[in-house]
Amino acid sequence: MNPYLATVLTFAIAIAFLRIMDYFAHRGWIGSKLSRKLIHIGTGPIFVLCWLLFPDQPISRYLAALVPLLITVQFILVGTGVIKDEAAVQAMTRTGNPREILRGPLFYGVMFVLLTVLYWKDSPIGITALMMMCGGDGIADIVGRRVQSPKLFWSIEKSVAGSLSVFAGGALMTAFVLFVYINAGVFAAPFQTYFVPILWTALGGTLIESLPFKDIDNITLTAVSAVIGHWVF
Repeated sequence: MNPYLATVLTFAIAIAFLRIMDYFAHRGWIGSKLSRKLIHIGTGPIFVLCWLLFPDQPISRYLAALVPLLITVQFILVGTGVIKDEAAVQAMTRTGNPREILRGPLFYGVMFVLLTVLYWKDSPIGITALMMMCGGDGIADIVGRRVQSPKLFWSIEKSVAGSLSVFAGGALMTAFVLFVYINAGVFAAPFQTYFVPILWTALGGTLIESLPFKDIDNITLTAVSAVIGHWVF
């Protein structure tokens, strides 16, 4: 496919998903906390799977990175009040304060831009790190709030159930996306050769996510997962 057409399609698909979540939250069909996490979980794999639309040309990674970059710029404009978008604020914040978008959602977009440019389809490292952020960190909050379990003694705001869901959610989402890429012929190695690297990355990401950092999990979890990826893949 023409890389410019692929960019337009990717942007349209990503925006459509975001606006659907915004609409659901604005209408009260889903809570703001849930919509925030559904955006966190769903946007990433949708975007990474759209990479398959792009041809193997040097410009493709930069055009693809333009999609999260433009969305991140929109986050900044909404978070600073330059753009008034109540639906987006309700969908992406816990308290309704637009400035919350300048933390987690902003860091989320920045990591997608950086890892798209750095790794692209050349390596499973970037994909794995991004899927750990989406499937791991995103699912942890949903499970941790709904499943009663002991708190971690080194991080009292996080729970055993939440940490286990980071591991399981991150590993499963990574495995799913890599399975698609292998079947699309992007990566040549058999799927089973990725099992152990995925598990090691998920374990390291889980340990980092369990630490008592606030609002920077999108950076720490993703960056550490990428570093581990260099060792295990």
